[in-house]
Amino acid sequence: MPAFRFTTAGESHGPALAAVVEGLPAGLPLRAEDLDLELRRRQGGYGRGGRMRIESDRAEILSGVRHGETLGSPLALLVRNRDWANWTEAMSPEPVDSVGDDEAMRRVFFPRPGHADLVGALKYDRTDARDILERASARETAARVACGAAARRLLAELGITVGSHVVAIGGVVAAPSEVPEDLNAASDPSPVRCLDAEAEGRMIDAIDAAKRDGDTLGGIVEVVVRGLPAGLGSHVSWEDRLDGRLAGALMSIQAIKGVEIGLGFEGAMRPGSRVHDPIVRDAAAARGGGYGRSSNHAGGLEGGITTGAPLVARAAMKPISTLMRPILPTVDLRTGQPAEAVRERSDVCAVPAAGVVAEAMVALVLAGAVREKFGGDSLVEMRANFDAYVQRIAARAGHG
Repeated sequence: MPAFRFTTAGESHGPALAAVVEGLPAGLPLRAEDLDLELRRRQGGYGRGGRMRIESDRAEILSGVRHGETLGSPLALLVRNRDWANWTEAMSPEPVDSVGDDEAMRRVFFPRPGHADLVGALKYDRTDARDILERASARETAARVACGAAARRLLAELGITVGSHVVAIGGVVAAPSEVPEDLNAASDPSPVRCLDAEAEGRMIDAIDAAKRDGDTLGGIVEVVVRGLPAGLGSHVSWEDRLDGRLAGALMSIQAIKGVEIGLGFEGAMRPGSRVHDPIVRDAAAARGGGYGRSSNHAGGLEGGITTGAPLVARAAMKPISTLMRPILPTVDLRTGQPAEAVRERSDVCAVPAAGVVAEAMVALVLAGAVREKFGGDSLVEMRANFDAYVQRIAARAGHG
């Protein structure tokens, strides 16, 4: 069985987004509805733009599943772009008669500050930034979320859950009284996926103000994973450390500029006595080997290995680079002369959706770690390996 991995393809206004997931065991219950649920969650959130009123994302399973169960072969997925109907000529893979018409081809010569437009045009020797922005667009995350939904199904079969909530938008910071176990059930009903009702109102006000000003807002999301056993990941080599893999996956999401695990940067400001989590015997913590922590400042990871405590990761999203008024200057790619940046249809704030994408990426990394640790060509075999491991580490507590 191959290692767990996934890839996506497709442009923002092309016919569809495609994805392939390898490494799912045979016998995993999986239906298109499982993927569609996560795609709907990604499309929500206060501050989204006009594209979300056009698209109604649904996943098509092309291979790897028969009669509602995975086969152990590659899972191929398709998410069609409904907006393609308005872009068939501009994004045609074949030559078209109106290729000389810049407006019809929707060419982009004025790169947006903060976007991949300019650096991509330089790297790939393009004058039309449309060739860059179509793939750089966060529309690509719809395919990631579909892949992540399959990974979540695998994790769920092992009693592992993944959820998220928004902790900050535009300088408004939430202070929830608790983070409930069924995190998404608590956060999803909020327009900004926030657990703090007072902060939710101020976040909405901030988004409205940014919209009036033709500006955009970023924020911070927190992903919490429960049910992980101790022992996923490794300290042995840099590429095996699970915290590094999670950070890389989260940083790969469009507009994410910072990642932290547990206390993160705050831990750098404290003495060690106020950072490290005391180890205690905990007979109820079977997945932690019979040991627990009286705090979770480490965010469920020590030495690149899971501890059995909830995994807590945060990702910081910069404001979206498409502004609705020409606040920041740019240049004309054809001449190098000063110009106003292009104004593509965009969101004012996509932080609530970023949490859903972050869940997907975390789920994909963890599914890979589970695959590495427990193997198994079938779900039955993988679950048996998983259960045997948890029983073994729980039994050895206090011995040796």
